[in-house]
Amino acid sequence: MSAGLVFERFLYKLFLQGIQFLDCKQNRDLREKHFFKECHLDTPGLPNRKDPPPKSAQWKDKRAETTQRPRRKLGGPEQTLEILEWLNPGALGVNLVVEETKTKVKRVIKQVECIDEHQANEALEELMPLLKLQHAHISIYQELFIMWNSEISSLFLCLVMEYHKESFQNVIEKNRVAKTAIDSEWLQNMLGQVLDALDYLHHLDVIHRNLKPSNIALVSNAHCKLQDLSSNTLMTDKAKWNVRAEEDPLQKSWMAPEALSFSFSQKSDIWSLGCIILDMASCSFLDTLEAMHLRKSIRSSPASLSGVLRTMEEKKVPDAKTFQALLPLMLQADPAERVTVRDVIHFTFVRSNFRSSSLALVLRRQVVPEFIIDMLLESNVASIFEVMQNFSSRPEVQHRALKRLLRMPEDQLGLPWPEELVDVLLTVMKQHQRILDIQLCACALLLRTLGQELAQDPAATVADTGTIAAVLLSILQSHPAEEQLLAMVYSLLTIVASQGLATDELQRAWLFEDILKRLDSLPRSRDICIHGLSLLWALLVDAIIVNKAPLERAPALVTEILVTFPRDAEVAEAGCAVLWLLSLLGCIREQECAEVVDLLLQSVRLYQDRVLLVNNAYRGLASLAKVSELAALQVVLPRESGSGLDLIQETYQLHRDDPEVVESVCLLLAHLGTYKEILSELASSGIQPLVAEIHGRFTSSLELVSYTASVLHRLEAAAQPSSKGSL
Repeated sequence: MSAGLVFERFLYKLFLQGIQFLDCKQNRDLREKHFFKECHLDTPGLPNRKDPPPKSAQWKDKRAETTQRPRRKLGGPEQTLEILEWLNPGALGVNLVVEETKTKVKRVIKQVECIDEHQANEALEELMPLLKLQHAHISIYQELFIMWNSEISSLFLCLVMEYHKESFQNVIEKNRVAKTAIDSEWLQNMLGQVLDALDYLHHLDVIHRNLKPSNIALVSNAHCKLQDLSSNTLMTDKAKWNVRAEEDPLQKSWMAPEALSFSFSQKSDIWSLGCIILDMASCSFLDTLEAMHLRKSIRSSPASLSGVLRTMEEKKVPDAKTFQALLPLMLQADPAERVTVRDVIHFTFVRSNFRSSSLALVLRRQVVPEFIIDMLLESNVASIFEVMQNFSSRPEVQHRALKRLLRMPEDQLGLPWPEELVDVLLTVMKQHQRILDIQLCACALLLRTLGQELAQDPAATVADTGTIAAVLLSILQSHPAEEQLLAMVYSLLTIVASQGLATDELQRAWLFEDILKRLDSLPRSRDICIHGLSLLWALLVDAIIVNKAPLERAPALVTEILVTFPRDAEVAEAGCAVLWLLSLLGCIREQECAEVVDLLLQSVRLYQDRVLLVNNAYRGLASLAKVSELAALQVVLPRESGSGLDLIQETYQLHRDDPEVVESVCLLLAHLGTYKEILSELASSGIQPLVAEIHGRFTSSLELVSYTASVLHRLEAAAQPSSKGSL
């Protein structure tokens, strides 16, 4: 059976799904509420609010001790993390560098000890919106979870971050040791990136709260990211701060005067950034201790800042005059007198002619009226894509453009789109990967264009499937709990896998494990089950499976889904197809055969009119009967609804003119006939006349002639009294 024939109907459904795409925003609140509940109320193994912390072995298995093996629970197959390094403790907790043993990807896990579950939940809920941030110069948390350490009976909030080896702190220390000023061009570019990121946060009413040089990571020499954003709940834990300040007084030296009293605002971020700029500008002539005392003294004595600013000019520090004018505005003791991030941008990059590629984006935002963008988006498809390219860094423009495209009628969209327009769409998806609404809209559009292309020509080749697959896999990692998006991504990956060009890459990306994990965790989500099973089929149908280990639990999951949706024809069709391929691969164990046979027979009995289902179910039964006598006996076992042999005769009468179905039925009969104990059942059930009829009707099919001849020969031999031995 060709993959194209089987996919034709499914791909048309994908095309219809793109047309019927629901409004992105409609159900988002409900999804978010569910996600919050799952994370901070129903976290697996988390103690109930009324219960004492558990000490059972079951808990220990679910949340391993923090000092040994933290376990990833979100964002993909469960993986063991190996601790590589303990970093210096931060302001709020311990930082570990870990490595995923399978992917070798390094991460940082910050473990923050919490007073109780209430504090952990409160901090977690406050930090959850940060997962949705999207900015080139902000390092977003990869995941957040709560962990119980049974050795010390403590609850920890764990924050998983990107790992970057160096930060602004390393740059400052190197120049401090060498007593050299930081390169002016580099500093201006980095400052522009930091201001761009801070402007983005403040525009969303997000406060960093923990700005310092070590929390500005260097991705490369020309690219930095703000990291380790904190929450009000954690930053106002007075007991924790008092202990940490005694251990390391440097931690609090970056904080604004009002922040020492646990009052945080956007203006406290401005103070901290002013301290960072001051340290970078003075590192050539102040040592670490002198710099720390300076930061503390300027809170109450502005004169100490004036002295350092004069020294900068005397020592000819680059851009000293700009810093002399700017820093007093940023380091005002009264937050009301402090400038805003927009003021700093205007002062440095407009008045003082600093240069940074990042700030061009911020400055453009000030001069493009929204009504002009709305007017441009009312034009044709080409103009809309041009707007998307011209405002590529603005997620709100991308979202509005995508929604406009979704509202356009088919005759105006010009589907299927050429490769260059699909590339623009993929670029938007990559650039705004963490913004759910953009991904929902973009995936719906991608489904429409690819579905239309394959609806017009099922044999068409989708261009650049490798890039599409890479983008979709990244989206899976960024949005592991969004069911609507997962269903669309699985549909798109099914189209990609049907092309056969990216199947190996998808297997190497642990996609089998990902699908099975989601089927296991969301067994009642019909969309996930249908699209997950369809993707499994697409990955298995033509692939060479080297490692079958990930598929060991697939039969049990598929049977569970079929039991969960006993009267759903689409689920049954997808499930039967996967069970057939799993049987061909030898992934169904002997103890699983009876249940699988029963479900395949039940599916045929319920949905005799669905040719694909019937064909795949009989092929699955034939594969099982070929290798397992238990499976073969289960087929002929008498039941209240009739045996499998009765069902075979019904199927033949309904599909007698479909050679493919008849061939699948005869393949099953041929394998059943190899067992001596079953031949008598075949003879008594009246199968022999049916087989003889098929043998005479389909003389042009070599396969059918071979199968029927084999069955007839065995039945005739079994009828001879002198027959001996097994046949």
